[in-house]
Amino acid sequence: MDKTVIIFYEERNFQGRSYETSSDCADMSSHLSRCHSCRVESGCFMVYDRTNFMGNQYFVRRGEYSDYQRMGMSDCIRSCRMIPMHRGQFRIRIYEREDFGGQMHECMEDCDSIMDRYRMSDCMSCHVMDGHWLMYEQPQFRGRMMYLRPGEYRSFREMGYGGMRFMSMRRIMDSC
Repeated sequence: MDKTVIIFYEERNFQGRSYETSSDCADMSSHLSRCHSCRVESGCFMVYDRTNFMGNQYFVRRGEYSDYQRMGMSDCIRSCRMIPMHRGQFRIRIYEREDFGGQMHECMEDCDSIMDRYRMSDCMSCHVMDGHWLMYEQPQFRGRMMYLRPGEYRSFREMGYGGMRFMSMRRIMDSC
């Protein structure tokens, strides 16, 4: 199996100094003065426009990303998180309210519209039991996203997503 690798570049179109990693990086500034493009050799990563895995997130898989602005980033890439491969089942429980309150639905597959499938107008907390997931602010896997790995997420608002409503979700499959 290929080693998971991402290469970051200071300038757009893979120019300038570069930094290669196979793991999480909480602060790119220790390696590059800025990061405006990246190339994923193998594997999957989340890239963030703030340090410590905060701010806008963008999912990247094998391929070339020549300009951070085309990825929906408001600022250059400042941190990244490697997404480990998951084999096996996927399970997530989504809740209408914070602290696992209100309606609850357990999902094991992608959902292109939480509102249509579950009649839930809001999803404010969740518990990821198995696998790695992406939550999207719009139906059909569009808009800003949030990466979720196994664990409990009691309040999306307290995580910095108070103004966002999550309307669809997708499993991160081995096809990275």
